[in-house]
Amino acid sequence: MKIKNNKCYALTIALWFLTTAASGTHYDLVLQNRSVKLTFDAGTGALLSFYDRNASLEFLDRKSGERGSLWELELEEGGAVRKINLPQAGTFHSSRPDVHTLVLEWSRFSGLTPSLRVKVTIQLQGEQSFTGWHLALSGISGQQPEKIIFPRISGLQDMKDEELAVPVWLGELYKSPRTSGQHYTWHYPGLLSLQMLSLYNPRTHGFYAACNDTAGYTKTFSFSPDSSRHFTYQMDNYPVTAAGDSVYTLPYNAIIGAFKGDWLSAATTYRDWAVHQPWCRDSRFRKHAAESGAARTALWVWNRGRSDNVLTPAVDLKKRTGLPVNVLWHWWHAAAYDDGFPEYFPPREGDSSFQSAISNARQQDVQALVYMNTYQWGTHTAGFEKENALNNAVKDKAGRTEAHVYNIFTQHSLTPMCLATNWKNKYAGLAGKAINDYHTGGIYMDQACLHHRCYDKSHDHTTGGGNYWVHHFGMLTNMIRRSNSAKDNTILAGEGCGESWLPYLDAFLTLQVSKERYAGISGAATIPLFQAVYHDYAVTFGSYASLVTPPYDELWPAAYAPPDAEQPLAAEFDEQFLMEQARAFVWGMQPTIANYHETLAVRKKKEISYLVHLAQLRYKQLPYLLYGRFMRPPRMTIPEKTIAVSRLSIYTGQHQDRVKRQQQQVPLIYTSAWKSPSGALGIAVASISDTPQLIQFSIRTRDYGLPSSGKVYVTDTSGRKLLSAYKNGSVKVHYALAERGACMVEVGTN
Repeated sequence: MKIKNNKCYALTIALWFLTTAASGTHYDLVLQNRSVKLTFDAGTGALLSFYDRNASLEFLDRKSGERGSLWELELEEGGAVRKINLPQAGTFHSSRPDVHTLVLEWSRFSGLTPSLRVKVTIQLQGEQSFTGWHLALSGISGQQPEKIIFPRISGLQDMKDEELAVPVWLGELYKSPRTSGQHYTWHYPGLLSLQMLSLYNPRTHGFYAACNDTAGYTKTFSFSPDSSRHFTYQMDNYPVTAAGDSVYTLPYNAIIGAFKGDWLSAATTYRDWAVHQPWCRDSRFRKHAAESGAARTALWVWNRGRSDNVLTPAVDLKKRTGLPVNVLWHWWHAAAYDDGFPEYFPPREGDSSFQSAISNARQQDVQALVYMNTYQWGTHTAGFEKENALNNAVKDKAGRTEAHVYNIFTQHSLTPMCLATNWKNKYAGLAGKAINDYHTGGIYMDQACLHHRCYDKSHDHTTGGGNYWVHHFGMLTNMIRRSNSAKDNTILAGEGCGESWLPYLDAFLTLQVSKERYAGISGAATIPLFQAVYHDYAVTFGSYASLVTPPYDELWPAAYAPPDAEQPLAAEFDEQFLMEQARAFVWGMQPTIANYHETLAVRKKKEISYLVHLAQLRYKQLPYLLYGRFMRPPRMTIPEKTIAVSRLSIYTGQHQDRVKRQQQQVPLIYTSAWKSPSGALGIAVASISDTPQLIQFSIRTRDYGLPSSGKVYVTDTSGRKLLSAYKNGSVKVHYALAERGACMVEVGTN
């Protein structure tokens, strides 16, 4: 029946074309199925309409006279760059290889590009609401494509009550994104942890934009408003061609579609594709979870300075939790932070003291990961000139380095090194020294989940575009692991998170649970978008959650040292700390505390107890909070409260920038839902309220693939107990949660 219907549909389309062509009537090109309908101008190939048939709603403003070009090329020839777009074509032709495919071709471009042909192929994905878009060029001999903008979807009209969800590392959500007039641009791979953006009204319909690149090619995604508050979505591609090539084909497809729901709906769609890709198959966590030192970590301590300021406090927390603790150790090195990289050795407290402290901590189940920036080299270091570092530095098109000043006190710059050079050998040697000679538990590779486009033709990579950065990062981590003489659970962790890095890193530092602390309360809100797609393929940890003012590196100029470094923050900011810990717990992250000291267990007793209890509860619920798949949490009525929020520089602020007080309306209860590998459902709950709260919700078992009858258990700090039984596919939960309490409600388990 399906084949018959398709044949009838194709015959109808063919007869329609013959009739309109014979009559001389102007017609549009239509590509449609039961879910979406795309309409193109038959004379130019411009996109006229993108219609969501399921919602009976149009994405584009059809009244607008502006029809943006679906694509734009930047071609270089003889040092000159020329921009070419759709209106410059002298000829346009379309064809239909089959009922689900439309091919658009432009040719006869004047000037320097008489042989150029641009071919766009758009394919429906069966009866789904998603379409694949592909572009190929021919006739480009002697011309280098510098950038290909494709696809470009112009005229996206306001859907009202809009939200824009973007996977900036952990994830960001913009409410009413058009009101600011902001031009939004994000780079992949890098700050974008995956290749999917969604713009939607959660009650009506949504615009879905993605890419199916599995090799980590560099690209940029953007949403730009015009004077009419219409958005233009586009993907900028940076191609790689060899001298003399006459053709170029994008090595992936863009995905454009419609959906109903919110950011989690879009994430679920992307996950359905993503988990079948190479990065999930080769995920370090999935392949090595059983023996992974990262996976068994219960709590991270992020301290800075000498061992008595780092390892001693970590051992204290190890004793309080009774669980494995890892340390993220900054400022252990000889050089000043954000200045003297990569002159890390010898440790600033001396070899003997450093090695002894590492050994003692190991004996007490505390592992230390030491800081090493992945690619920065200080331009004022002796080694920068002596070792000709400039030769291996990232260069722009003009041959300039990308030096940047991070250290506001010394004003000394750092310059990114290109991973596709001998820098890999230097870095691997330094990491090997820390692991093999000093027996650290691993390396924290700062700025790992970022990338640079380098145009230095003397390096071992294609210039500008391509996917060499992630490839060489993989080579670097392999070099470090091969040199590991101990072959014991050495951890390589990196800043940020990203699908391209899943095969190479053991853990990902995801700091956006503390976004208010370093960016304030304005702008985008943090959402666990990466977790919704990849939680069961990656170990995530980290936050800036701290109960004290920032520390100051002893190697920075003494004149700028504040008098109150690492002193307890005002009590009004304690709830912010609880909020950060509650978020991390329900989002399935390993908990982290920054700048912990033993005195806080007395001076901030309630807050440290909260952290310890969450860490202990999480460790009992690893099937959900480590190995589980992120699910949609049940709806609950959750009270809110306005709390004080501190925005403060983490460790480099001057006196006038130290602590800024803001206020934010926050929920008093944080929740999430997880499907364990065994098929049970766990609903994580954490309260930051100083009064007891009643947890009430109901679910339908069919929504979670659960048996229609069974039992409900709850686990809190007092242990696990039977809460109720359910039948007929309906589960109702009523549970009194203590003040600042946390629990896991389990459904469908014995």
